[in-house]
Amino acid sequence: MSEQTASLTSGQSAKTTITALNSTVVYVLSYLMVQGIFQAATVRMAQRLSVPGVWHLSSIRFSISDPEWWRMAVLAVYGAGPAACTVVGLLAALWFWQRARLKRGLFKLVLLWVALHSCNLVLGAMVGDTFTQSGVWYVPSWLFLAGNLLNVFVAIICGLLQLGFGYVAAIGFLQSHDSISLMRYQNRRQLIVAAIVVPWITGSLFLAALKWPDLSRNEGLHLLTMGLLLLPMAARSTNELFEITIRAPQKTQIAWGLLAAAGLAAVVWRVVLAPGVAF
Repeated sequence: MSEQTASLTSGQSAKTTITALNSTVVYVLSYLMVQGIFQAATVRMAQRLSVPGVWHLSSIRFSISDPEWWRMAVLAVYGAGPAACTVVGLLAALWFWQRARLKRGLFKLVLLWVALHSCNLVLGAMVGDTFTQSGVWYVPSWLFLAGNLLNVFVAIICGLLQLGFGYVAAIGFLQSHDSISLMRYQNRRQLIVAAIVVPWITGSLFLAALKWPDLSRNEGLHLLTMGLLLLPMAARSTNELFEITIRAPQKTQIAWGLLAAAGLAAVVWRVVLAPGVAF
């Protein structure tokens, strides 16, 4: 191998590593933002309906017994988070597609992950929570009052929709990156590993550690149901010939500002919610 070839290989490896780091940071930061919105909306609705509880690291635990719940309270409290995430996800997706995707920088990547996490906390949460028969599962259960078979059917539809949205999101994923070299089709697998696989696995492990030992089964399943979005997105991206990026892309470098923001968000989350916040 010539010295020039070795230098190019080393530079490409460094760029891939930085892309993986930045993507993981954005994954974690956007997750905490969306999860915070989801849980804050739930807590706010519970407060409005005088339903007491405690907001923990990974879950919200209500202090009233099952017989004390009434139908509208269940629908409002457990539906508030998905409703808020639906609005946030749609706004992020529209902002990304109409304004951000053709601009340089990492903000478009933040918008993409906000949209993906929002989708997962609506559709993916329905799939995951159906296994535990809790959380978002209460919404169709109390809305239709038709038995669990219908709830399972709703979860299957949500899972199929999530797979479809992941497939459609592939073009957006490719347009969220500035690197000319990583966008080349021959380097597509490197991009997918660095910007999808590594953030999903590493970011999920970091989030699980952040919430430990309070990590709930529901949230653990939500981290897994992200695969319903990311696997079809990765599969289509692998075969997608699209490799155009913006004319003046931003140089691949560590996003220190986003790294600091993600670290601060994680510390605040841990410090504030570890003892539990009563409402």
